[in-house]
Formats: sequence, structure tokens, C-alpha cells
Amino acid sequence: MRRPRSGGGWPAIRYVLRQAQRSGGLWRMYKALRTRNACKTCALGMGGQRGGMVNERGSFPEVCKKSVQAMAADMQGAIRPEFWSTYSLAQLAHFSPRQLESLGRLAQPLLHDRSSDYYRPVSWEEAIDLLVSTLRAAAPDSTFWYVSGRSSNEAGFVLHLLARLYGTNNVNNCSYYCHQASGVGLTRAIGTGTATIALEDLESADLVFLIGGNPASNHPRLMTTLARIRRRGGHVVVINPVREVGLIRFRVPSNLRSLLFADRIASVYVQPDIGGDLALLTGIAKRIVELGAHDAKFLSGHCHQSQPWLEWLAKLPWEEIERKSGVDRSTIDQVARLYADSKRTVFSWTMGITHHAHGVANVQAIANLALARGMVGKPGAGLLPIRGHSNVQGIGSVGVTPQLKQAVFERLESHYGLKLPTQPGLDTLACLEAAAAGRLQVGICLGGNLFGASPDARFAAEALARLELVAYLNTTLNTGHVRGLAKRTLVLPVLPRDEEPQPTTQESMFNFVRYSDGGPARLAGPRSELEVLTEVADRLLGPIGPVDWKDLRDTTRVRQMIGRVVPGFEAMQEGSKREFTIGGRLLREPRFPTADGRAVLHIHELPDLVGEPGQLRLMTVRSEGQFNTVVYEEEDWYRGQERRDVILIHPEDLQRLGLSDGQPVRVSSQVGSLGPVLARSFPDIKPGNALMYYPEANVLVPRRYDPESKTPAFKSVAISLVPWSG
Repeated sequence: MRRPRSGGGWPAIRYVLRQAQRSGGLWRMYKALRTRNACKTCALGMGGQRGGMVNERGSFPEVCKKSVQAMAADMQGAIRPEFWSTYSLAQLAHFSPRQLESLGRLAQPLLHDRSSDYYRPVSWEEAIDLLVSTLRAAAPDSTFWYVSGRSSNEAGFVLHLLARLYGTNNVNNCSYYCHQASGVGLTRAIGTGTATIALEDLESADLVFLIGGNPASNHPRLMTTLARIRRRGGHVVVINPVREVGLIRFRVPSNLRSLLFADRIASVYVQPDIGGDLALLTGIAKRIVELGAHDAKFLSGHCHQSQPWLEWLAKLPWEEIERKSGVDRSTIDQVARLYADSKRTVFSWTMGITHHAHGVANVQAIANLALARGMVGKPGAGLLPIRGHSNVQGIGSVGVTPQLKQAVFERLESHYGLKLPTQPGLDTLACLEAAAAGRLQVGICLGGNLFGASPDARFAAEALARLELVAYLNTTLNTGHVRGLAKRTLVLPVLPRDEEPQPTTQESMFNFVRYSDGGPARLAGPRSELEVLTEVADRLLGPIGPVDWKDLRDTTRVRQMIGRVVPGFEAMQEGSKREFTIGGRLLREPRFPTADGRAVLHIHELPDLVGEPGQLRLMTVRSEGQFNTVVYEEEDWYRGQERRDVILIHPEDLQRLGLSDGQPVRVSSQVGSLGPVLARSFPDIKPGNALMYYPEANVLVPRRYDPESKTPAFKSVAISLVPWSG
């Protein structure tokens, strides 16, 4: 498959037109995208009350392949009832993630138990009865409650309230597998765990660091902003072990000049070794200080630990920085000088930073670098974790976490007279480990694909298999429904946000709360997430004090409750659809939301790169035709791959290992092996490193995690390759 010379452009336009045609025509797709609903994919912030295909600043048209892919999936017809008696689970287990997604929409509740190899359709009454009776028989702390970032704030709030009034804090969300390290690292550094900037700050920056991410594939609308920055003379520093074509040149389809001639994106492209980011970022900070480009007054006046940090940097040997980052000193100097000349810098990053056993330290090193020149707490500069799911940040904001923020806890108890549990709750990976140990009986998963998102896929399947019951609330089939099975497994079909019967809200990664109006259901059978949750709560618990679950079927009532108890969401009490930026998060002056208003600099031991001699360092990644665990296309257009059962390695490594291009191999790690996999020559990855596709490669990923955030190290796995022998 031929690799393109730039991202976006005419191929992206042709793809959108093909998807629209498959979904009933261009006009039908356009109308679906233009409804007043927030985009279903990433958290950049498109749609809402300003209408679809509009961003937070009112720019139109804002649309990307990811938006179209998600919408096309929800516009599929229903899986027919006879399908479930035709295909056994043994057969479905051989379906690829893409094949499962493409079967159609889920339209009726399904039940599987181990007495059969088939799912059987059941009524909603039978499904809810089974779920409620199983919860009644279980001890609250033998259950866990997991939420995807595609759900609404209202559904997330009701779920965590239900779980806590039931008696458990085993409440968590998919951020523990993505940006939890950002939340923990930023909170300890500057007092807030989210972006410190709004969209207009990003667009006015003169330098953007893009670290450990590939937005050309995963957040395409961000490329419009990066292209604008370059056009007006700004710079973009890309830090990534792989040279991604869309981060070098990109054709923005909505801009004729860009479409015809392509925009250059990266001013400087730095390729550290996988796991070398902490050493690289520290090296840039060290060089900034050596150049005298740091803001000594800002550091002494607004930061704790600045003097010990400066002394540590001065003593840190350059040899150690180069060895542990895989980047030479001259390249580090080039980046540092570009940063030294900047007046307004934004630092952005994705899972290439957080998916490490030192993810929190990586994030704090970014914060250190920003604070070194006073680039936090002023317009046009700041910190930006690039969130994947469209509402993963909102789900955490409204309380879907093992430990509630103290203010939310106190307000729920004082304003509503509720008694909430105080025992520690389990994070996402800890829930699976508790299930494997036999300490959990029931799991409830609101959206997403917990099995597909988990490291050590064999272990994840074994852990879920020990549960008495797992209930999945989804719109389409995924690998968890066929490989993440408990003794009894319920699959409950729910509505996507543009088919909800009432308005809901979502939070963008810029802390902006958007309203979605919902719309008519395309199929008979699926129910609103909120309807399902409130019915379960009413039948399981009944009214508790002023909490009447029947009242909370009204999303307006839920928002009023959120507005009373969640700091920054007070505007929700108005009962209007006014969209708003959450208070206290944007930092436009150097006073931080810490106890004394000062930020904190952190010192870290630089970790060694993983792997023994002869091994490679593996990172698992998404393809261009993929969104999180959902695979829409088998091919990866940007990397020139027509299939997913491949491992991409540098030609030097192929030669060193005695392998030929395209040779079948077995890939092994400390927890599993995968094969046959085609070893393919890929000159754009740094030697010593390798790339495979997620979630298929999760079988190789150990349950090694960052002790501070509990985020697994998906991006740093030591692997060995041998020729495939069957």
C-alpha cells in the first residue's frame, strides 16, 4: 500500500463522500453532522448549541474523518434477531474489531450464560430484573462501575450517585487507561488537572510543543490550528519516536490554499527513544537555564522548589540525558533556542507521555519546562493535555472517580442529607485484579470496551470470566462482548447522544461545557443511558431522602443537582442551555489554584530505557482508520499499511535480527506472544523501537503501571522477535 506524502487532502474528502454514500447519501450525513449535538469523537470541542461542524469559537465547517466514521457507525441498521442464533460466540471470537463494529447497531438486550455458546435476545424487563436481582444479592464492594468518555455528564453523574448510595466507591472511568497521569501530575504541579488554556490561547501561541501524539490521525481538527500557527510565522516542535507523515505536511480540506499546496507542520521533529521523554524534557530545561533564558523572577516569586530544581539541573550530566533520551545534545540545543525565542508557548501532549511507568513524572517535567519561562498563567501560553474521548474530562469532573473531590462529597452530604461510603475505591486496573482474585462479583460498564482497553488481554479475559455478571451498555458490538465474558453477560443497547430524547451535556478538553439536543431514535429498541440507570436505581434502592430516581430521568433535574454540588458547574442551576467555561481552570495570571497560589517544581530520577540487548521497545498505537478501541478500517493509510497484523521496525533492526521485510515472526513479551505477525521495514521509526496496533497487541502489554496514576505502560514494552515456525 502506497504511503501518502501528506495528511488530509483529497483522499480524506473522497473517504468522507464514500462513507456518506454508504450511510444513505451526502445530504443525510450532512444533516446528521449539523444537528445541535457535540461531536462523538475527540474532546476538541465541536458542536453543541452553535450547531454541528462548529467549534468553540464559531468556526465553520469543522469536521473530520473521525466525526464521519462515528456518525456512520450510528447510522447503521439494526443487527437482525436471527443473527444471534446463527453465529456462536466461538465464531464471533474470530471476528476482527472492525468486523464486529460493522455488523450493525445493537437493538435488543442480549444475555449469555455458560450453558450456551450463543447470545439470546431477552426483553428489557428480563434484563433489568436480572441486573437488579444480582446487585441485591451482591455485597456493594463486590461490584465495580466503569464509564466511557462517550457518555453524557448526566448519565455519569447518576451512575456514580447510584453506585455510592448502593454502598461502593469502586467507580472509575476510561481515563485511568489514558490521561489519569495528566490529572495527577498537573494537580500536584499547578493545582488543576486539566488544560490551563482556551482555544483562543492555542490559536494565538507562537510556539506549540506537540509531544507523544499524532493528531493528524486521532484529532484531525487540531491540524487546522497548527497549520494556521505555521502560516503566520509560528513554530511547532513535534516530539515522537515515529515520523508521522501528517505531522510533517498536512492538507486542511476546508482551506483551498492548504488543500492545493499543503501546510508544513513540524518546524523541528525530534525522535527520542520510546520512554526517553523525561530525559529529553529535562535536557531542554537544562539547556534553557544554561542559555540564561529562564525567568528567574517568575520561578522565585511563583514556584516552590525552584532553587533545588535549578541546582539539580546544573549537576545533571549531559551524557546521562543523551543516553536515556536517545537524542543528541545539538538537537536539544536547537529546540531550547526555539523555545527561548518564544513569547507565547503552549505545551500539548497525548498518551505517548502518559502511557509509561513514569507518566506522572513525564507530565511534571512538561510543567517544569513551562514554568521555567513563565509560560503558565498568561494569555496565549499554557498546558494542554489532548483528550481522546469527547467527554472523558466531563465524566471525571462530575464525580466518576474512586475518590470524590472533597467539595463534591461534602455538598452531596450537606445539601441533600445523603450518607456516602468512605472506604477507598478501586481504580480501573485494580478492579480487574480484584475480579481475578475472586473479590468482585458484578461489573457494570457504561459504554466503551473495558476488555479491549486493558493491558495483558489474556489476564483481562480471565478476570472478567470470574465475575457472576457483567453488564455492558453499548451501541454496537465490540471484542469485550465476545471475549470479556462473565458467568452471565448482559449487553444492553443504548442510544448515542444525537438520539437521546432529552438534552445532555459534554465537556471539551478546553473546559467548555456544551449542550447536545439529542434527536429522534433511528431504531426501535435501544434506550437512553439515563433511562436504564434510573430504572435500575429505582428498583434497587428506591427514593433516598430527596433523591427520587424517577425525577432524575429528567436531565434538567440532574443538571440542577450537578450545579449544586460540583464546583465550577454552578451555571447548570439556571435550567437554561447556556454553554460555559468551567470556572477556576483557565490560568491567565500567575496565581495557581494551590493552597498558597504557587506552583511546584518536581525533581525526578531519569529512568533507563526498557529492554535487554537484542530486544526492541514496543509502543502500541492507533491506526488512521481507528478511534480508541473502535476500528473502522483495517488499513492504516498514513503509514502505508493495508492490514493490522504487522510490526513496524526500522530496516537496521530487520538486518540486525536477521529478518527480511514482510517475514512472518512471533513477537513475545514477558506476559504473552503474538503471531504470525509480519515484520515490516519502516524507516520512519527510530532504530531500536517498534510499533504495533492496539488493541490487538494488548496481549503483549504487561500490567506494569505508573504507581502515582495507575496508568498502564502501553507505550513502553520490551519485546523479542523470532521467525514464525507455526
